[in-house]
Amino acid sequence: QVQLVDSGGGLVQAGGSLRLSCAASGRTISTYAMGWFRQAPGKEREFVGTLARNGVSTLYVDSAKGRFTFSRDNAKNTVYLQMNSLKPEDTAVYYCAASANYKLLPQRAVEYAYWGQGTQVTVSS
Repeated sequence: QVQLVDSGGGLVQAGGSLRLSCAASGRTISTYAMGWFRQAPGKEREFVGTLARNGVSTLYVDSAKGRFTFSRDNAKNTVYLQMNSLKPEDTAVYYCAASANYKLLPQRAVEYAYWGQGTQVTVSS
């Protein structure tokens, strides 16, 4: 079983950047596909993207393509979500999650068994 801790959120102006971290303990993250989700007030949790176990294959939601980038540091057992060109509509609580599902790039929240506590990202206009 893996435990996840999200961090790195904050308040940023539109056009700015943030890097979110997801530190794992208990098991190595290369065992899992690592996904990111977000939830804005009054909205359902939304898939942002995922990084496959191989550490190379990625999938991003259309609104994140070209702006968000996943990376992984195996030595630190940590995954990162680099977010550039942030927009007010990116404001949400961001969650990392780990999936042991057989799929290379799982997209549904139910396919992720382990979740971080979330970190707030607020983008001002």
